[in-house]
Amino acid sequence: MNRFVDRLLAVLLLAIGMLCFTRVYFALGGEGAGDAFASVRLALFGAAGVFSALAALLFWAGLLPGRSKPGLAAPLFGRGAETQPTGRPRLRQLFAVVPFLAVLALVADQLGPWSRQPQDAGKSLTAERPAPSAPKGEDVASAEPAQQPAPASPSEVALAPPLSPPEAARAPDPPPQTIAPLPQPAPQQPTQPDGHREPVVWLAVAPDGHSILSASTDRTIKLWDIDGKRLIRTLGVHKDMARTALFLPDGARALTAGDDGEIVLRQLSDGALLHVFSSGQNGGVNKLAISPDGKRAVSGHDTGRVIVWDIEKGSVLHVMPGHDWSISGVAVSPDGTRAVSGSIEGTLKLWDIDTGKQLRSWHGHERGPYGVVFTADGRLLITGSGDYSIKLWDLDTGREVRRLEGHSGTVYALELSADGKRLLSGSLDGTARLWDMETGSETALFDSRSGPVYAVAFAADGTVLTGGYDRTIRDWPADGGEAVALFPGAPE
Repeated sequence: MNRFVDRLLAVLLLAIGMLCFTRVYFALGGEGAGDAFASVRLALFGAAGVFSALAALLFWAGLLPGRSKPGLAAPLFGRGAETQPTGRPRLRQLFAVVPFLAVLALVADQLGPWSRQPQDAGKSLTAERPAPSAPKGEDVASAEPAQQPAPASPSEVALAPPLSPPEAARAPDPPPQTIAPLPQPAPQQPTQPDGHREPVVWLAVAPDGHSILSASTDRTIKLWDIDGKRLIRTLGVHKDMARTALFLPDGARALTAGDDGEIVLRQLSDGALLHVFSSGQNGGVNKLAISPDGKRAVSGHDTGRVIVWDIEKGSVLHVMPGHDWSISGVAVSPDGTRAVSGSIEGTLKLWDIDTGKQLRSWHGHERGPYGVVFTADGRLLITGSGDYSIKLWDLDTGREVRRLEGHSGTVYALELSADGKRLLSGSLDGTARLWDMETGSETALFDSRSGPVYAVAFAADGTVLTGGYDRTIRDWPADGGEAVALFPGAPE
């Protein structure tokens, strides 16, 4: 039985040796035979082939016996049970295992990424790829030739004109260039240390025309002297963004409001707090208006609620929850009996101040009416909106009677002149515009060129005041032209 196994091993080892010799033959005839990698393969498979052939010969001759086993008559205990090996088991294992390792090397060599040398691959691709022709529309002189031209005869050389250099070899003329200049730096805006540090969102002129109240997103309310062109005082500071600042008719007090939900009655002479009206859970105060007699105030809140306050008694008269969206504008009629509120989705509502009853509701704009004012007779309402339009409404019928168009941004603020003949509008398009109420035509344009205009007012001398994103309060001639920075913002 052992003899049969040895001869079977000899046949297998001989076959392995032949495979190794075959691999050596192809390695010697390949294109990459001269490189270092091919030399290593040649040595490896040559040695494996010789070793496998030698092992086959030894196994066939029976010269590599294994370890002998104890005989049946040997004792099962004592020193006689330790049968000594009589063959060459380690040498037999070496000659049997090494050739099979060569088989694994053959398989790896066949399947590995090195099985095809880069030189072989490059040669086959080059041989199969047709010679490139000149690209369509390109000078033939710039295309690479497919093969070397045959040398010309001496006569041809003498008769042929001199060859011009290929087009690609000549440096092309540079194309014409247009270089854009750098933009001119914006003119430096004037500043003053006590100015507002953030956008001015509200302006109001005192009844005597000598001072201005301003509210800013920097939370401060400031009182300015127009004649002396100076800051009188910072009248107060809200806990959040300040939205509105209104003079009371007596000229000695002011009512201010902000996102902190507080409406504060202040003494102008020293800024002392006289009373605080808190909206509580009704939210921040977006807009505020007071009756002409100064006895009542109407506030619009970010919760959509409208509240009527009794200023003299320091009490709440009505909380009207008619709007579903945040309030964007409020106004009180000249006779003090009605109020209008507008919300950011474009709905307008007319209220009875004494009873808190809703008198009318209509969808006036596609977006919120931010500027809301009554005409002097109280019959018409003027609204400026996020849809860029200004509309006049007949309050008896709720119908639109006129539309003023020209702004290219949200109309954020409206102010009617004391005689009711001129309308001033401020917009996020960076302009303020003056309108003739009789004809509906635009009579003057005031371009701030420095960002949105959030606040507008008429000065006592008929000039136009604006405040906005650039923190500056400007004074404009009534017929247009260049403005004067009346009260610049603080340095950034």
